[in-house]
Amino acid sequence: MKISARNQFKGTITEIQEGAVNGIVKIDIGGGNIISSTISMSSIKELGLAVGKEAYAVIKATSVMVAVD
Repeated sequence: MKISARNQFKGTITEIQEGAVNGIVKIDIGGGNIISSTISMSSIKELGLAVGKEAYAVIKATSVMVAVD
């Protein structure tokens, strides 16, 4: 598979919080960094996601906002 997004982080799934429609998948990408993603439960099942499996966090954004108090 090829994808245009350049921000691809390989890691290990550490947690899946299942909901009625969506779930939260947490991926440890190393260095103490965890990326969380909310995706549909059907996608979680179709991808065969499970704690301990390797997965990629793929980030494609047209803008990133930064704020401070």
